[in-house]
Amino acid sequence: MAKKLRVRNHKVVLNRSAGGDAGITIMLVILGAMMFLPMYFAVMQSFKPLDELWIFPPKFYVINPTIKNYSDLFKLMSTSWVPFSRYIFNTVLITVCGTFGNLALGSLAAYALAKIPFPGRNGMFKMVVLSLMFVSTITGVANFITMRFLGLIDNILAIIIPAFCSTLGLYLMKQFMESSVSDQVLESARLDGAGEFKVFWTIAMPMVKPAWLTLIVYSFQGLWNTGSSIYIQSEQWKTFNYAINQILSAGIVRAGASTAAMVIMMIVPVTVFVITQSNIIETMGTSGMKD
Repeated sequence: MAKKLRVRNHKVVLNRSAGGDAGITIMLVILGAMMFLPMYFAVMQSFKPLDELWIFPPKFYVINPTIKNYSDLFKLMSTSWVPFSRYIFNTVLITVCGTFGNLALGSLAAYALAKIPFPGRNGMFKMVVLSLMFVSTITGVANFITMRFLGLIDNILAIIIPAFCSTLGLYLMKQFMESSVSDQVLESARLDGAGEFKVFWTIAMPMVKPAWLTLIVYSFQGLWNTGSSIYIQSEQWKTFNYAINQILSAGIVRAGASTAAMVIMMIVPVTVFVITQSNIIETMGTSGMKD
C-alpha cells in the first residue's frame, strides 16, 4: 500500500535578512559617495593654490588652503566694464520669471488636459509627448525666426518667454494630476458652486505640491545655467554664466578663479535641490504607482 505523503500548507513570507539590509545599505553608501565626490572635489579645488591645482594625480585634499582664488575672481568681476551685479540681475530675472511662467502655464494646461474633457484633448497631449523628442538644437532656427518676427531679438524676453512653454513641465504635471487628483473631489467642489479656477487653485494644486516643487527645481536649474544665447547680442543683457565662461576662457592664468566660479555657480541649484528633495523623491515614487 502506497504511503500518503504529508504536505504542510504554510504561507511563504518574504523578508530581507540582516545581511541583505546591510548589503543594500553599503551599496547606497557607495553610490551616494560617488555622487557626492564631484561636488566635494570641486570645492577642494577652489581652495588650492595654483601649484597644487596642477599636481598629478590630483589630490582630494588641500595641503595649503587659500581663499586667493575667490579674491581673484572678485577682482576680475570688479574690472568688468559691465558690472557683475548686472549679470547676476539678468540671471535672477530670467530664472525667477521663467520658472514662475513655466509653473503657471504648465499647471493650467496640465489641469485642462487631465481633468477637463474637450474634443482633441488626446491629440494635443500626443503632440506634447512628441515635442519631448526634439532637442533645442533642432528647434533653434524656428525659435529664432519666431523671436525675430515678434521683435524680441536682443531682448531678455527672448529667453524668458520660451521658458514658459516647456513641455516637460506640462507632461510631468499632467501625469501627476491624473494619478493624484480625484475626479470625485473636483466634481463635489463644482457642485458646491466653486468656479473652475477656484477648483484648480484650492484643490488640485495643493494635491500635487510635490510635482510642482519638482518642476520648480528642474526649471530653476535649467534657467540658472543659461549661458550665451543667439537671441542676445548686447553685453548688458547677458547672464552670469556667460560672464563666468568669459573668465574661464582666459586659460591657465585664471585657473584658480575658474574653480571658485564653478563652486559659486553650483551653490544655488544645489541649495534649491536640498530644500525640496523630499518632495522630488515623493514625485518620482508616486509617478510609478497605480491604484
